[in-house]
Amino acid sequence: MSILLSQAQNSTVGVVNALLIIAPYKCQGAWVFDDPAVGLSREPFIAGIDTMIDKAVADIPNAEKGFRAIFSASPFPGANWKLEWRRGESGGNWYYSDQFKMEGWLCPALLKYFPTAPREIYVKIEPKS
Repeated sequence: MSILLSQAQNSTVGVVNALLIIAPYKCQGAWVFDDPAVGLSREPFIAGIDTMIDKAVADIPNAEKGFRAIFSASPFPGANWKLEWRRGESGGNWYYSDQFKMEGWLCPALLKYFPTAPREIYVKIEPKS
């Protein structure tokens, strides 16, 4: 995972209009991502977020080998997926996707990128190149 604005540059990424980038891929049938900068390796997406990812990348060839997800708590040009906060649970947070008409849970690793769970998360899904 690469971050356009690294944690070292700003310890409170959520305070600025930062764009963050991860490159999820499939490992043993699960969507995961790595980010050594914040101590994450094969961090899984579960509880509905994995199903949303399946739908979001349906038109990206070989997405299981990796795709790029650019995300921010603020709207940005090209964002094609929006998650709306619903509630906290088990240290993580449930988000709703109107696009897919479903909820998914983001684990506490979300707080490695934002000081608190954002009300909205905007995402741009694109092929990894």
